[in-house]
Amino acid sequence: MEQELITQIWPQIILPIARLTLFITLGLFIANFIESLNWTHKLAGLVRPLLKAGRLSSVTGASFTVAFISGVSSNTMLAEAFDKGQLSRTELYLANLFNALPRFFLHLPTVFFLTAPMIKFGAFFYVGLTFAAALLQTLLVVGIGRLFLPAGAESTFIAVPGKAKTTWRNAFTKSIKRLKKRIGKILLFMIPVYILFFLFNKYGLFTRLEEYLATKAWFLSWLNPQSLGIVILHVTAEFSAGLAAASVLLAENSLTTKEVVLALLVGNILSTPIRAIRHQLPYYTGIYSPRLALQLIGVSQTARALCIILVAVFYYYLA
Repeated sequence: MEQELITQIWPQIILPIARLTLFITLGLFIANFIESLNWTHKLAGLVRPLLKAGRLSSVTGASFTVAFISGVSSNTMLAEAFDKGQLSRTELYLANLFNALPRFFLHLPTVFFLTAPMIKFGAFFYVGLTFAAALLQTLLVVGIGRLFLPAGAESTFIAVPGKAKTTWRNAFTKSIKRLKKRIGKILLFMIPVYILFFLFNKYGLFTRLEEYLATKAWFLSWLNPQSLGIVILHVTAEFSAGLAAASVLLAENSLTTKEVVLALLVGNILSTPIRAIRHQLPYYTGIYSPRLALQLIGVSQTARALCIILVAVFYYYLA
């Protein structure tokens, strides 16, 4: 057992941590570079109507735009603004939720081209419903921001006219200095958390948790019993395993397209929080404080699950 653990250190601990550190470093540098060049307001201009409606600041808008390219850079930008007092805690939570739409589009090609060959026309329903959930979450953020954020926040952090322009060289130097100050603190939290979660995974903690959810899901009695296999595979294995099962059941006419789509949505709701903790928490603790990282993931997953449940209920009764 010890020998096996030693052989796994390089491919499963050192290399992933090095890769994660590289992405966080790049993300932190990009966030600082954008701010140093006063580009924040320009990026935010792409979603200005939503920002204005939700009383969200330009930092949130810039983070939203950058999230279409890199989730790490987007989160790093939010963390930097929060640490400097440019974002309130309430807006930080909302900004993190606001990025649901960019996260959806980042994964869209993989999800669609995996589902389409497996469940045929059902892929359009599944992808369409998950898109509707992400869009609903974005609109809810705008509504909550309108209610709870102070008026005028949407005009905050706009560059002042006549302000001296920062050269690319100065912005680069400034970004490197900020990066050096922050990267040590990031690694101090990230590395222990990553190793801890590697050990949790190694000794089956997540597997047992996933199996418990799959076998104790009494609240899924409304589903066709045959579709429970899709849910269990989705939770205990991976998305592609659930799709494979769905493909077979569809081909045999054991399940309808509607039943398959609902089973995949349920599997999505049950499996994503565990995978978010397993994969997101290590790098979130490198960007935010451990407590804040847990809170952000918890709020994000709760909101995501509620939005998917709402669109699933709508589909269940109206499809």
